[in-house]
Amino acid sequence: MNGRPLLLGCLALVLVTAASCTTPAAKQAAEDTKPVTMTPLQRGEYLAAVGGCMDCHTPGTFYGAPDSKRQLSGSEVGWRGPWGVSYAANLTPDIETGLGSWTNVEIERALRSGVKKDGTPVLPPMPWPNTARLTPDDMSSLIAYLKSLAPVVHKVPASVPPNGMAKGPTIDIPAPGEWDAPRPQAQ
Repeated sequence: MNGRPLLLGCLALVLVTAASCTTPAAKQAAEDTKPVTMTPLQRGEYLAAVGGCMDCHTPGTFYGAPDSKRQLSGSEVGWRGPWGVSYAANLTPDIETGLGSWTNVEIERALRSGVKKDGTPVLPPMPWPNTARLTPDDMSSLIAYLKSLAPVVHKVPASVPPNGMAKGPTIDIPAPGEWDAPRPQAQ
């Protein structure tokens, strides 16, 4: 039996399939998968959103109603754990109560090493080990975005030592069980 008709049929099928990939719908699908180009400020806003900054640092978010007029101005809901009680800081560029007096280097140090401008540690649950992994461009974009916000005057409560009394509501994080307890890191 001659396989030539079968071969021609397969070739025709391949050509039809290839032609269908160049239809307007296929071209549009290919365009839709191209990376979106963002300005540094857009990238910074995106990183603040997907990185969870807005979750803790924007009032109302825990209650399903984030206040966009006070975005990233800090929270008075405390995080209680073995470290005491910590509060999400005001990240707006307000000079007195936010990051307005911080340099880019000081902000980056806090986000990369967990050390604030005054030398004190950034307390849990701030995920600075995660932000430490930002690329230099992403870090610059995030800092530029924070500095572009409208300043909001809001002094968050001071952190409270272990067994201290918090002012207002807290989200309690219990002491870790054996599996989750911090262990010394191998050198």
